[in-house]
Amino acid sequence: MRFRPGASGLALLAVCSLTLAACSAGSLGSSDDAGGSGAVEITYLTTNQDQDVKEAEQLAKDFHAKNSNITVKVETRPGGTEGDNIIKTRLSTGDMVDIFNYNTGSLFNAIAPQKNLLSVNDEPWVKDLDENFKKTVTADGQVYGAPVGGFQGGAVLYSIPVYEKLGLQIPKTWAEFMANNAKIKAGDPGVAPVIQTYGETWTSQLFVLGDFHNVSAAEPDFADKYTKNEAKYATSPAALKGFEHTQAVHDAGYENKDFASAKLPDGLKMLATGKGAHYPILSGVVANMVATYPDAAKSVGLFALPGDDASKNGLTLWTPGGLYIPKTTEGDKLDAAKKFQAFVASPDGCKSQNTAGAPTGPYAVKGCTLGDDVPRSIKDMQPYLDKEGHSSLALEFLSPVKGPSLEQITVEVGSGIRKAKDGAARYDEDVKKQAQQLGLAGW
Repeated sequence: MRFRPGASGLALLAVCSLTLAACSAGSLGSSDDAGGSGAVEITYLTTNQDQDVKEAEQLAKDFHAKNSNITVKVETRPGGTEGDNIIKTRLSTGDMVDIFNYNTGSLFNAIAPQKNLLSVNDEPWVKDLDENFKKTVTADGQVYGAPVGGFQGGAVLYSIPVYEKLGLQIPKTWAEFMANNAKIKAGDPGVAPVIQTYGETWTSQLFVLGDFHNVSAAEPDFADKYTKNEAKYATSPAALKGFEHTQAVHDAGYENKDFASAKLPDGLKMLATGKGAHYPILSGVVANMVATYPDAAKSVGLFALPGDDASKNGLTLWTPGGLYIPKTTEGDKLDAAKKFQAFVASPDGCKSQNTAGAPTGPYAVKGCTLGDDVPRSIKDMQPYLDKEGHSSLALEFLSPVKGPSLEQITVEVGSGIRKAKDGAARYDEDVKKQAQQLGLAGW
């Protein structure tokens, strides 16, 4: 199961009647350098989520500013399983559009990139890609995609006013984090130390999935062994801690009283208004929070989930989507698609995406900046990426082994219904079924 807010899977595949054209980065030349091949139209397929469509439109518009002979038509697809099936079907039938946006990591590998996609290894912009992202669009040593959007961090959003009032410091270890929670509970009974929103079960997974940087730091080969069924959550001391932390917060009484029924909007309101101090969540929710509570752009910060070793504390990352060209794209359309892909993977492309809306996190392209008006919490992510060894990929980008029931299990552990060790063991059984379905060796 992909760890992401619920994607819309209900809309039918639709073509947006957008005759938008594209512009390349200045270094790629103007339309006069396009080889004099005349007008070319390419189709760009993205998801039907509002922000994705807005982003696609803006990219196409800005791309056209320097390549007036290239028109980009934006087509949309549903998210979730329905969208995945559309991608796989169109690739297998040779009916894919000229360029498309899709997942990275294990789902990227599931669409047989070596067979279906154009390698971009020789493109000059590949050298500027963040290594964390590059890993998720590489198969058999070949890179296949450019990043669309920014990273998301599995982290803790926190109330800056609460921290300032109580004189708290950003914690780098779990012990420091729990000490802060104790001070918050004692210092202001009206503030929930840790916000949990189990009314939307996907939000319950952060203490487990967002902790994976700490797992990797303690057990660098965990992902490989996990894929081979040689390591498990219940028997790995490092991996078990995510479940233990989920239990510990509940046992200490640090959750908001309505944690069982509260939903994401409730959690964001508590954080933005200072009624909650910490919210373990994906940074992708920041844009929605700031849209509703503009002051939260300055009053809410972010820090990585603390582990045991302060010197190795770092951020667990979810990568942006990938922009791919299928092998069925040929001729002038291929040339145009390559120019569009190069633009998206450039500082000019990042500027275009900034125009479309606040990024979810730092971009995966060297030279890209977040802009001056980006929320404080998003800016707080950048130092983790800038410092070598202080950011790493979430497990789902390193292993295809995922189970569908984690969010239900973490709700149980975080509600006091199930102990941490039992929850971890149950999740180990949950992933076993999927690993066997995938035919992985060792299962």
